[in-house]
Amino acid sequence: MSFDPIRSLAAVQHEFGEHGGVNMSIEASTTFTVMDAKTMPAIFAGAVGPDTGGCYLYGRHFNPTVYVLGRYLAALEGTEAAYCTASGMGAIAGAVFQHVRPGDEIVSARTVYGGTHALFEHFMPERMGVTVRFVDATNTDEVRAAMTSRTKAVYCETVSNPTLTVADIPALAEIAHEREAALIVDNTFSPLIVSPAQLGADVVVHSMTKFISGGSDIIAGAVCGSRDFVTSLMDPHHGSLMLLGPTMHPSAAFDLSLRLPHLGLRMREHSARALLFAERLEGLGVPVWYPGLPGHEGHERLARMMNPGFGMGGIFGIDLGARDAAFEFMDYLQNTHRFGYDAVSLGYFDTLMSCSGASTSSELSEDEQRAAGIRPGFVRISIGYTGDVEDRWAQFEDALKHVGAIPRSAAG
Repeated sequence: MSFDPIRSLAAVQHEFGEHGGVNMSIEASTTFTVMDAKTMPAIFAGAVGPDTGGCYLYGRHFNPTVYVLGRYLAALEGTEAAYCTASGMGAIAGAVFQHVRPGDEIVSARTVYGGTHALFEHFMPERMGVTVRFVDATNTDEVRAAMTSRTKAVYCETVSNPTLTVADIPALAEIAHEREAALIVDNTFSPLIVSPAQLGADVVVHSMTKFISGGSDIIAGAVCGSRDFVTSLMDPHHGSLMLLGPTMHPSAAFDLSLRLPHLGLRMREHSARALLFAERLEGLGVPVWYPGLPGHEGHERLARMMNPGFGMGGIFGIDLGARDAAFEFMDYLQNTHRFGYDAVSLGYFDTLMSCSGASTSSELSEDEQRAAGIRPGFVRISIGYTGDVEDRWAQFEDALKHVGAIPRSAAG
């Protein structure tokens, strides 16, 4: 039977609070008592811990509330374990750093989130001595040619930010494993929709700030992988997360645990609205990027990998030709129609819009943006589910007419 993330989560999501509450308790302690002083050296040595003896040490190491959320994320992705972090970038950096040393190499998809690109393009080569080669991750020959004996990881996003390129995860996993490298996949755009670990990925990372939270009120991340790998991240002497300290607060973990049961419902509605808008935009002749459209270059690839029932994602992009037109379009929707927000991020219950080249991908140079397929007038739209869908479409269509993207006489 194929992997079902909802069933997997339901099988573990049943925690009682400290006094029998239906929700788990928030453990706010920063440090934890041991009943026998001789236990402390064993904890520091990694011989005992939450899974072995039920021992906790310090909030930056493991916290019971955060630990439970990690179990839920592991179930959601179908991995043995997971660790939740204070941000998505904390999760990405920790997962990548744990795989490399000075002189090692990473092969990365060319189109990734701007913060990830800056980490790979500047920070890691300049500060760590790690080479990162950017490739077209949909071209397996190019990926394979970029691999060397020093390559320790291949990195991609399931659905790329912002151009919505779909990675062939099984093919990338095969290439990475041929060279004994790990495949690290950012699944932020497609929680529940795709389960990368079931397709061969070794590590799955999330910015839980986005769809998993759904409220644009919590910054959070997660690293999902094997138990050995997650344990290595928390090693007191060599663990990237333990030593760099991107620690999630237990209150954030508690709040996020209450968002997971309705994540599936939210993803279905995000996807349904995105598909409706994308189909109508295509019918009007507006350049639109959405993997749910049969004409999208990654449509068949995503259809092969996706879990049924959640659609093909809540994000689409349109090209308005020029940056000024993109700005005017977003301002008109926000300020005239109260349609969403001209803001970065995604996965909110209301619509968030941004001109990617001038915001979340601005870390890329103009040449790098062109190579990644990010056009000056490209608007990334994380569609919300507030309001009547037909009312929202009428507002969207009016904004397109306002900036001259479609004729005034056009009807969607």
